[in-house]
Amino acid sequence: MTVDRRRARELAQRRSLIISTARSLAESEGWDAVTTRRLADIIEYSQPVLYKHFDGKNDIVRAVAIEGFTELAAVLHEAGKAATTPVTAVRALAESYIGFATANPRLYEPMFSMPVGLAFAQPDSPQPLVDSFTELRAVVDVVADGRYVDTLSELIWGTLHGLVVLGQSGRLRPDYAEERLAQFVEQMTCPARS
Repeated sequence: MTVDRRRARELAQRRSLIISTARSLAESEGWDAVTTRRLADIIEYSQPVLYKHFDGKNDIVRAVAIEGFTELAAVLHEAGKAATTPVTAVRALAESYIGFATANPRLYEPMFSMPVGLAFAQPDSPQPLVDSFTELRAVVDVVADGRYVDTLSELIWGTLHGLVVLGQSGRLRPDYAEERLAQFVEQMTCPARS
């Protein structure tokens, strides 16, 4: 192995360690606990080493969010594969999305709630963001029935996000989660009306 290849591998491993440590720290103590000083102490590197990989905390959190979108794309892909009808497709999509957010609340925060400078639907959007929307759109395409699939996909994504955020903040009645899901699926799978 050449020196350059080994160095590149070591840099990638160090970058990955910083991201996974930030994510682990956020999961156990919240994002306020994630600082470059704290990360440097935990992984036993100096802060300048962290700054060789990231511009600062916001850049690290952004990298965690991008990793989260990679995971979300995989979850949505599996949901799409499991569906056999439009109704089961939308239900699987909704359950998978809400399940992902519920299982990973600290990861979901930088993906959607924290200002980390990630923009969707832009020429320079990171590929994991594009992949997440593409997977969601693939399921929605099955039920679009003459409706504009990109707009319907955004509507479905926005609705699912709203259900997640309102549910996590305790602003929805927990005993009605199944009823909300059933009504959501019914509304999203009904044919377009004139």
